[in-house]
Amino acid sequence: MTSHAPPEAVERARWLREEIARLDHAYYVLAEPLVPDAEYDRLFRELVELETRYPELVTPDSPTQRVSGKPAPEFAEVRHEVPMLSLTNAYTDEEVYAFDRRCRELLGVERIRYACEPKFDGLAVSLIYRDGLFTLGATRGDGFTGEDVTANLRTLRSIPLRLRLDSPPTLLEVRGEVLMTREDFKRLNEAQLRAGEKTFVNPRNAAAGSLRQLDPAVTAKRPLRFYAYQLVRLEGHPWPETHSQALALLQRWRFPVSDARALADGIAGLLAYYRRMEVERDRLPFDIDGVVYKVDDLTAQQRLGTIARAPRWAIAHKFPPQEEITRLIGIEVQVGRTGALTPVARLEPVFVGGVTVTNATLHNEDYIRDKDIRIGDWVVVRRAGEVIPEIVKVLPERRDGSERPFVMPEHCPVCGSAVARDPDEAAAYCTGGMYCPAQRKRALEHFASRLAMNIEGLGEKLIHQLVDLGWVETPADLYDPEKINAERLASLPRMGEKSAAKLMAAIERSKKTTLARFIYALGIRHVGEATAKLLAEHFGSLEALMQAGLEELTAIEGIGPVVAQSIRDFFDEPHNRQAIERLRRLGVHWEESTPAKKSRALAGLTFVLTGTLPRMSREEAKALIEAHGGKVSSSVSKKTDYVVAGSEAGSKLQRALELGVPVIDEDTLERLIAERSTTQG
Repeated sequence: MTSHAPPEAVERARWLREEIARLDHAYYVLAEPLVPDAEYDRLFRELVELETRYPELVTPDSPTQRVSGKPAPEFAEVRHEVPMLSLTNAYTDEEVYAFDRRCRELLGVERIRYACEPKFDGLAVSLIYRDGLFTLGATRGDGFTGEDVTANLRTLRSIPLRLRLDSPPTLLEVRGEVLMTREDFKRLNEAQLRAGEKTFVNPRNAAAGSLRQLDPAVTAKRPLRFYAYQLVRLEGHPWPETHSQALALLQRWRFPVSDARALADGIAGLLAYYRRMEVERDRLPFDIDGVVYKVDDLTAQQRLGTIARAPRWAIAHKFPPQEEITRLIGIEVQVGRTGALTPVARLEPVFVGGVTVTNATLHNEDYIRDKDIRIGDWVVVRRAGEVIPEIVKVLPERRDGSERPFVMPEHCPVCGSAVARDPDEAAAYCTGGMYCPAQRKRALEHFASRLAMNIEGLGEKLIHQLVDLGWVETPADLYDPEKINAERLASLPRMGEKSAAKLMAAIERSKKTTLARFIYALGIRHVGEATAKLLAEHFGSLEALMQAGLEELTAIEGIGPVVAQSIRDFFDEPHNRQAIERLRRLGVHWEESTPAKKSRALAGLTFVLTGTLPRMSREEAKALIEAHGGKVSSSVSKKTDYVVAGSEAGSKLQRALELGVPVIDEDTLERLIAERSTTQG
């Protein structure tokens, strides 16, 4: 016995009908989903529950009385001979138990064999073949009338245009899903960005948008795939007895069918399949949002029949939603080991992807600005597998005016050093370098490495130990006898007096170094070993380098504006100057020299580097050539003067031999520089 619907239920049902219709139009017609699936499902279930409790609320236009969506006016309408019904969703084990119980009771059996399949997250379509030829393809539309997308579907190479059979069926209707793999989706969005076009929200959105292009040529360029999941009509050929046999038949007829399908006996088999696919979902090349259980026996399917919008013999067991709506309550900035500043969203706790999420990455300042993310916004959060949760969308219609824009801090939140940003990069970074605690371990590892200060025996594990104990905060602490001494080191686990003495000797030896090694050891952003040598040769002293302006730095062959700005940012930071001064007071020293007159020994000569040189890296060889006025090209031509070849030289060496370009090795390059320098002098 049902009660009369109160006014609040009447108003809520009206709002739900309008909201679901709005979401349907955006999803099925515009191919622009506005909310996550879980949010849509909640709204739909709420309306179903209201109409079940108060039947007078059911209206002819209620979304519960049809499947969903309307055909787009640009496409011809196709009337489905067999309606393309939706599946009832189950979110808990209890709902699956209830499904199995209903099926057993209606069929009068104790146990049922089910066909289990992944629930594809794409766009449902129907394919019709007459006498073996593909003649019509349609979208689901509202379940009864879809859109004729035959021309677009013909562009999919996974759909056979003709059945290669001696006696094909006179009529065949196959249903399945058009989708896009995650890797193809990533490449498509990258291409969209390069072309300055709008990117897609997710692979499902990309598949729907691609299939519903008015120009089939556009669809042909999109990496769409088709997977069959149901045999609907078959004439002129014997019907299989089960759904699993039907899929096997379609696979023999060269239709793609999921390899992840399986048969299961009873409720235990269903739940075991669900658990297995929950683990394996992230290993699949495409997105799935659950699994589908179907009574395998086709005669039993007919006996069970359908209800208003779904078959009784099948159900979709959904995974925990990977997208949810929550509120962004704050944005904090984290400093990584390399100094990069990453904004992190602090969220009202929300259960998504099987876990409670409170934080999400925001990547960088550009990402926040492009998506117009503001503190206080309602946002869509996505979590897939072990991937860090991220905000994929803002819901601006929910704003009330209290939201605040985010501003990247001008000073590092950890050490207070200035924050800089490369003009060609999205990331901002802390200029604190050696001084910044967030960068401490990484900076120390680099400082002690072989090509820098070369402190033998001071490896990653020991550095982490010294930092965690609070003995070492900056590289200068390594040379402070009050912080690091043999007695202290010998007290560490697995160290001992002999190892401690060897490490102290290595630290002492490292005090005498070269200017190039010291510059490299500082860990200045974008300054590698070759650039450090170039700077040392050009300036001759650290003081001259520290005082050099951008104009003087960019005048050096091989130093561009980005590297020059990074050098200037580093030395402009007082913390870094203080750290350098302390290192020198504690005995770190090197021989300084008068800057040499700029060599023009290789002026007017063009070189190409190929293969692996015995002593120099490719970058070092390039810096050496450019430091002496030469030019380094990436390809060999008749204008190339020399090819410098090392071991495992490839096609560039072959090209040089074909053109008669002189080929020299590393030693000959150095002799050439020496000889021409003498002549120049």
